[in-house]
Amino acid sequence: MTDYSVLLPSVPRRLEQALPFAGLVRWTGACRLWQGQAMVMEPHQTFTGMAGAGFRVPTGFGVTLMPLRHPFEAALQARSVALATGESVIAGFGPGSRAFQENLLGAPYEKPLQVARQYVQAVRRLLDGETVEMDGPHYTFQGQLPPAVAPRVDVGLGVLRPAMARLAGEVADVVITWLTPPGYLREVILPAVVEGAERAGRTSLPRVVAMVPTGLEKEGRQGAEPERLALAGNSAHMQAPHYLDMLGRAGVDVGSGRIQDVARGVVETGAFAGGDLPQVLKTLRVYEEAGVDEIVLNATAVNKLFGAQEALLDLSAILRAAVPPR
Repeated sequence: MTDYSVLLPSVPRRLEQALPFAGLVRWTGACRLWQGQAMVMEPHQTFTGMAGAGFRVPTGFGVTLMPLRHPFEAALQARSVALATGESVIAGFGPGSRAFQENLLGAPYEKPLQVARQYVQAVRRLLDGETVEMDGPHYTFQGQLPPAVAPRVDVGLGVLRPAMARLAGEVADVVITWLTPPGYLREVILPAVVEGAERAGRTSLPRVVAMVPTGLEKEGRQGAEPERLALAGNSAHMQAPHYLDMLGRAGVDVGSGRIQDVARGVVETGAFAGGDLPQVLKTLRVYEEAGVDEIVLNATAVNKLFGAQEALLDLSAILRAAVPPR
């Protein structure tokens, strides 16, 4: 059975802005609260703050960007959230765009797959209590986390294209996708994950998590057409070279240079789950049938255009229809 989770649909500037979404996870059939990389309130601190306010729920980071922190710091932060919440954590990582790498590091990663491999392996081993000794080519350090009994922290890798999917199949606990059409997941990403796992001799596959942007068209809500919502919530992704490459591989028309054409393709390929509630559920079922283990509902566009209360209403309606209550 596919699990359903919730993405925090905005970057909070005050902790209380995030609490209703943690409450939604606590009081519905949702299994986890996720947040992507944020540059205002740092996600690890947001989740720890919510735990201090009494909202302790399983959490996921999908994904934090590798140039921002050393692998030792990444493992320490992820385990700290598990200790603070008393709940499991999925710590997802990704290299970010080449421009982001260059801005922070002075130059982009020459071999991003090689960097990601070393990074994920270091974090996993540190969380397992091992003493890690790395002598390049990208990280040179020796370290061990002090022992502590903490809930499980799984290590995930952000995946858009086959090469990263194969790597995730080799070294990650979780595969995390964003804005990836279900057909592309089924036909391209999942076979690559299987290939990587077989190459590494793994006896079980990583869990597959799909971040799916969504929003309901309903009476009284003007301007909630799927293409408009898809654009409102994902315009930055629809202009980033690595996302455009992925979407092009998935059959989206990215060659015209018009972001409106990209948004239309995102809707047509099912990468955005829009329309009325039955239409949204139909799209989400395609992800389930593709083999996704966890669907993360992303109501960023509704939150941006209509406010947090409307986003909560959409998420509640979808969760009630898609999953049984706890």
